[in-house]
Amino acid sequence: MALLEMTVDVPVHDPVIAKEGKRYYCYSTHGHFYESGDLRSWKYCGKVFEKNPDWTRDFVPENDGKDFWAPEIVYRNGEWRFYYAVSTFGKNVSAIAMMTNRTLDPKSKDYEWKDRGLVIKSSEGDNFNAIDPAVCSDEKGNDYLLFGSFWGGLVMTPLDENGFAVDSKNLSFVASRQEEGKKQPDPNPVEGGFIVRRNGRYFLFASHDFCCRGTASSYHIVMGSSDKITGPYIDDDGIDMRWGGGTTVRDSFSFERFAGPGHNSVFVDDDGKAYLVYHAYDRTDDGRSKLMIEEFCF
Repeated sequence: MALLEMTVDVPVHDPVIAKEGKRYYCYSTHGHFYESGDLRSWKYCGKVFEKNPDWTRDFVPENDGKDFWAPEIVYRNGEWRFYYAVSTFGKNVSAIAMMTNRTLDPKSKDYEWKDRGLVIKSSEGDNFNAIDPAVCSDEKGNDYLLFGSFWGGLVMTPLDENGFAVDSKNLSFVASRQEEGKKQPDPNPVEGGFIVRRNGRYFLFASHDFCCRGTASSYHIVMGSSDKITGPYIDDDGIDMRWGGGTTVRDSFSFERFAGPGHNSVFVDDDGKAYLVYHAYDRTDDGRSKLMIEEFCF
């Protein structure tokens, strides 16, 4: 597959794309977002919001309300739901929260992000980390929240009709770097999960190894599939992603110019075409993180 032209100079981390009408919107860590009419040329639109709601400090005091990571955006019941995470790097004192908006168009009179509060949180002592949210739906239209980074790996939980976690302790375990029958590794470098349903099967994407090190990043995208949304997800070699499995989709050898591709989402356009959306570190630009988009066939 080839990268779409003119996308690679957009500086983002952990990108996700949504479409409203004929316009595409790309959101990323730190709240920066962009607008496009063709998925190729992107215009910077600013930040979703300048600082997190004050209540987030109660759950993640060290974040101090200044930043958020790895957003997700879905359209449900006549509104856009924007999920985001607050945390401190290297700790699992984290929270996933949600805001809603009637439109994504910042020029519209209806444009206003409204805080809806906490969706799920993690604390010291929990063997999961409440960051990297991704919403996925089963064949009946029921939503689940997939999330996790390091610690116990990727987990998921059902969401209610308003988009909140039904039971924050009833978690389905779907991916880890742990080998079956062996002790969980420390660290457990798996994160950035995303699930998409195509042709009657569910596909789980995840990022293995380490991001945020410029061109020295060992991040790479892996994938497995299942006939059930909660798994198990099996890779091309028959290995369960709960026990270290994952077929490599993109890594530092996929492109001469880019290293450490990871934290992907999948955007499906109105015509049914699917696009792999992720970031990678530019070897020609001091290792800066850039937007990557390519049509992807399952």
